[in-house]
Amino acid sequence: MATEPELDSKCHSTVVSGWFSEQGSYSGEAHSMKVENVLFEGKSEYQEILVFESATYGKVLVLDGIVQLTDKDEFAYQEMIVHLPLCSLPSPKRVLVVGGGDGGVLREIARHKSVEVIDICEIDKMVIDVSKKYFPELAIGFEDPRVQLHVGDAIEFLRNASEGIYDAVIVDSSDPVGMNLLKNLFFVTIARALRPGGVLCNMAESLWLHTHLIEDMMIICRETFKGSVRYAWASVPTYPRFHTSELCLEN
Repeated sequence: MATEPELDSKCHSTVVSGWFSEQGSYSGEAHSMKVENVLFEGKSEYQEILVFESATYGKVLVLDGIVQLTDKDEFAYQEMIVHLPLCSLPSPKRVLVVGGGDGGVLREIARHKSVEVIDICEIDKMVIDVSKKYFPELAIGFEDPRVQLHVGDAIEFLRNASEGIYDAVIVDSSDPVGMNLLKNLFFVTIARALRPGGVLCNMAESLWLHTHLIEDMMIICRETFKGSVRYAWASVPTYPRFHTSELCLEN
């Protein structure tokens, strides 16, 4: 088990005197949690990874200093980003998850009996391995026989996907969203992989803190997706302003 003095780089700067403090993509504010035990810290090819036991929220997964999920409130995010798009379709059969290395989105997709194939493209295998060890109740999603794991770049994966192959695509990317996943090319490749009438659900940050980002995403998406573009939000206590949101787009 790692202890506080062993943490380094970005992880070390976020744990001070037994408290974790997130000061991520927004200025002038911080969200702090009391740390009971540091369970894991490491650095993958892509990011710093920290797992700790908190006094209030159970185990916490942090990537590059940003809280991704906690035991106590993860369901609020996972359920919304999955069931909102899938319940809008009469009988979804093929679903792609971009990101989602913790497995929680897979767990929720697996509840839909009509789904026959669940592809997941996650670039960071260490996130998957860490989640399987410390968040087995989430990573159980990887055990579903319908799941096919692809470790690599999402845009490259989508370029090689057959046209119109998916009924739904769910983008569960790290927070804050990487700029590569906000460019028009990303959404164009998703639209190509979706069947007519298919649905994309994309994490859209916080309305209170990232308004311009959301506006830019909606402009790009309206140029690419010819169906409806809808905004939805959910309350997640450990996210900025206790809030997260999604864009749901019809192809």
